[in-house]
Amino acid sequence: MDLSSLLPLLLGLVGGYFVNYIGDVLPTTRRFSQPACRYCENSFTWKEYFLFSNCSACGHRRSRRTLVVMLALLAATIYLWVRPPVHLGFLLAFLIATFLCIVLIIDFEYRLILHPVSIAGAVLAFSTGWFIHGLATTLIGGAVGFGSMLAFYFLGEVFARYMAKRRNETIDEVALGFGDVNLSGIAGLFLGWPVILAGLLFAIFAGGIGSLLVIAIMLIRKRYQAFTPIPYAPFLVLAIVFYLFR
Repeated sequence: MDLSSLLPLLLGLVGGYFVNYIGDVLPTTRRFSQPACRYCENSFTWKEYFLFSNCSACGHRRSRRTLVVMLALLAATIYLWVRPPVHLGFLLAFLIATFLCIVLIIDFEYRLILHPVSIAGAVLAFSTGWFIHGLATTLIGGAVGFGSMLAFYFLGEVFARYMAKRRNETIDEVALGFGDVNLSGIAGLFLGWPVILAGLLFAIFAGGIGSLLVIAIMLIRKRYQAFTPIPYAPFLVLAIVFYLFR
């Protein structure tokens, strides 16, 4: 067997461990730290963590997300190895996929896009955009992406305050978080101008469909609640993948 064929397997496993580790520690400790059980906060030894062992203190199993991420990123890495995007190449595409996976995991589980993740993503997106689009196109795309979502962010706050006043109740959730604004700017850096416009329209359209599906499921289960927060980052990530990994 050609040893080079083992590279995507190795990188996929390393990437899967890294994404799981970031998803386990960064939202709770905001730093690189010893991973701990999410139920009893008992620290895993590194051996226990890398072998996916149950918690030695309370016996709880590791999250199903751990295995799903490992398999998904391994499959994505192999796919990118076999069919790397022409303008990105395998290694850069792998790094971008790993970053996007981190964004998805943390947003799904905590409804957060952490500032350290956004900063790392902005550096990666700026470098990528400059490499494939040029400096001006990248910067304009980032500004348009950030500015457009910032406008929606403020409109969402105004709407939430209006509805809270009209209903005479407090509405804690807003349509968009500022992390979504940052991610939109990152998408703009990745896609450049004017592709970011298509990317934003794609994300809005996909988000609308996703919201309708969520509402339909809640109605079928008779658990509908107005202003139920729906993570928006997955739709921005989907737009980045659709327009960048071609």
